[in-house]
Amino acid sequence: MKLPAGAFLALLCAGTVQAACTTNLLIDNYTNFANNLNSLGQWTSDDGTTTNLKADVANKKITFTTTASSYFYTTFACEKATTYQYNAVTFPIKGPAGAKFTIELQTSASCSTTAYTSYFTTLTGITGLTQTYTVLLSAFTGANLNAIDSIVFESFSINGAWEIGQTQLVCANVHSSSSVRSTVSSTSSTVKSSTSSSSVKSSTSSSTVKSSTSSSSVKSSTSSTVSTRKSTTTTSSTVSKSVTTSTTSSATNGQCTSLLIDDFASQSRLTFLFYNAMLQPSSDDGSMAPVADRADTSTSVIVANNHVTLTSVSGGGSYWYSMFGCVKATGIYGGIGLTIKAPKGTTMGIELQTSTACNSNNPVLNDLLSTDLGWTFDGTEKFYTIPFSKFPGLDTDHLIVVLFSSISNVVTFGPMAFYCGSTGTAYPVPTTVPVVEPTSTIPATTGPSAFVIDAFANANTNSLGFYHGGDDTTTYKISGAKLTINMKGNSDLSWYSQVSDGCTDFTPNDNSYLHIAYTGSNAFTIALQQHNPTCNPNINPFPFTWDSVEASRYSNTAKTDVYVPISHFNINRALAVGLALKGFYTTTSTVFSKIEIVKTVPTGFLVPSKLTTAPLLFACTRPNSFAFAIDDGDPQYAQRVVSAIAAAGIHVTFFTVGAALLDANTNLTAVYKGMLAAGHQVAYHSFTHPPMEGLPSLAAIDWELSNDISAVSSTLGITSTYFRPPFGTEGARIRQRLAALIPGSKFVEWSVDVQDWLWALSSTPENQITNFQSDVNKGGNLVVMHYLYNTTVSYIPQFIAIAKKTGKQLMRVDQCMEDPSAPPLG
Repeated sequence: MKLPAGAFLALLCAGTVQAACTTNLLIDNYTNFANNLNSLGQWTSDDGTTTNLKADVANKKITFTTTASSYFYTTFACEKATTYQYNAVTFPIKGPAGAKFTIELQTSASCSTTAYTSYFTTLTGITGLTQTYTVLLSAFTGANLNAIDSIVFESFSINGAWEIGQTQLVCANVHSSSSVRSTVSSTSSTVKSSTSSSSVKSSTSSSTVKSSTSSSSVKSSTSSTVSTRKSTTTTSSTVSKSVTTSTTSSATNGQCTSLLIDDFASQSRLTFLFYNAMLQPSSDDGSMAPVADRADTSTSVIVANNHVTLTSVSGGGSYWYSMFGCVKATGIYGGIGLTIKAPKGTTMGIELQTSTACNSNNPVLNDLLSTDLGWTFDGTEKFYTIPFSKFPGLDTDHLIVVLFSSISNVVTFGPMAFYCGSTGTAYPVPTTVPVVEPTSTIPATTGPSAFVIDAFANANTNSLGFYHGGDDTTTYKISGAKLTINMKGNSDLSWYSQVSDGCTDFTPNDNSYLHIAYTGSNAFTIALQQHNPTCNPNINPFPFTWDSVEASRYSNTAKTDVYVPISHFNINRALAVGLALKGFYTTTSTVFSKIEIVKTVPTGFLVPSKLTTAPLLFACTRPNSFAFAIDDGDPQYAQRVVSAIAAAGIHVTFFTVGAALLDANTNLTAVYKGMLAAGHQVAYHSFTHPPMEGLPSLAAIDWELSNDISAVSSTLGITSTYFRPPFGTEGARIRQRLAALIPGSKFVEWSVDVQDWLWALSSTPENQITNFQSDVNKGGNLVVMHYLYNTTVSYIPQFIAIAKKTGKQLMRVDQCMEDPSAPPLG
């Protein structure tokens, strides 16, 4: 959400700041190794130091035999990891048991220099099986992470056969929301790191200069994930860390019902939290074709109408998987069924992974092609089965993963489930009951005057001579006295037209109507914004609040004109500052030709009744109060947060995502029970963290809210009337549905933003303190932050100290809003 005089936007795990990564960066999957090029189009080689070097393209790995002087490297065109917020390198590797090896990171002083410095980290614990290492870039102390030139694998301690799998830079913005986070608690292993003096970079791209090492101890976290290594056998093993899960069976007294894996009910559940309907990990690991300008997905894994559409990258290197925990299917389920729509000639690989220990330490991979299963496609949606009997020797007592790979065309999957017996039928698409809004109308009124606000005659000012413009200049155009807006489905973007440079008393227009002439889509929100009490744009918050209505409810049947009673904007209209067109939830353009105030509506126009909207809160109302409102974070930091708050003797509010509460692996239920016991407030933050106003229907909005309410109630035994929207995204539909489902609810935003999503992992994390201090200096008193990052958590005592220096009393959000149901102040 972006306002004319400041941005109020925070993300759970990622920011929309330009240049920040939204997915891992694929360095190499070895598809172009024959040309000595990695996936970035840069040079990669062993300079002839190994033997038997070859790329296994199907399995995304290279294999080689080492000698005492062997090394293998991959290069970059000067990668700016800090700027783009990559914080680690991750790769699978297999080598002789008991061996160790070294990672060398070569960086330059800047992207314009040719000299580089080498930094080293030695990794131990090679088991003889494929295992995944994730090495934090911060382990390379002193390295300039904004000018990475090369990564070198070297100093293999035992000569013999080695394998290196698909190598990636880890995007800090998505790592904590990945399938790894959902199922695995990272452990640490001791590795070695050191720096050497600068060396001269080779003048050719086909070699790299080696340098000596010295050692010091640092830490590197290791993690495990689903195996994506393809195999022609059924006994290959991958993954280094055990993840124990419970066994699932649906058999009860001899009865069997289908066991749903995923009904594709939510985009953000699948591609932001990386869960399926079982709340087990599901992801493409960033392997599908990329998409831009979306907060809920960075790749072409697109959910709509209880289906998911997958678009592979060219060359067929993409894959997608869904985990089950550990399902015992023997004698119960005969296979997995799903509907698929795919063009004629489409093929794909299907892999079932099993583990006798019900963990990912040593999964067995069982692979067939779609042709082996007799699948053919003709462009229509049909039901297909994955019979377990087709996989020789399959351990149906311990099923953990299904994986689809080498998908040759765009495919659309419908609901996927284990089916009973030897034959299956399609799992029914869940029935969605449309939300029906009230259709009552009110008598028309007549106002005293009429005037034009905006006829779009000028690029930067409206008809009143005041500012008009939008958050993103690429999403709108003024031409020929018309404004064309296409926000491309980004419901967080807005367009503004001010009625004053300060405060304007709009109450004389209370019996009049806001008239907007338009063509195209009416899937957007109209807001009338209120200035702060001082009418000073340099004081936070600005705007102070606004009220919103749905354009579609106030449109005529021809979809050409909108008429909204001015009295339907529930703000202090004596302090009006401007209008906003916002909350666009379609990719269809809208063309506006006039915004004006008119005395009355045309004959025959039925004025709809006003729907209640949850009040939009940016600031505490209690005099001299200040509230910390903290969104979901990483459970490993929870105790530090609680300790810092306890040491300061204050209480705060936590906003939590419901799906993560239901996932026992996150431990968030225990975390928040402890916070409740300590006197803190816990409130709603949606079920799967989507941009709520951007959801396609009111039913989808209700699904998010209802499931969040249920999750909080079932895990924590509480209810709340407070809600913070994911990403801060606001619009009429979400506020109306919140008010309908939770009477007396409050829609909580913020006026103090630490901008942890922007600075926490940067080279200047102290900017979080600078931002906090700046917003406090402007009068802000309601905080947004996350306990996702070590630096943010470390700064909490300083944030609290800054807030206390204002002389204000620190308290929970419900207390600072003077809620009579809040506990008394201590």
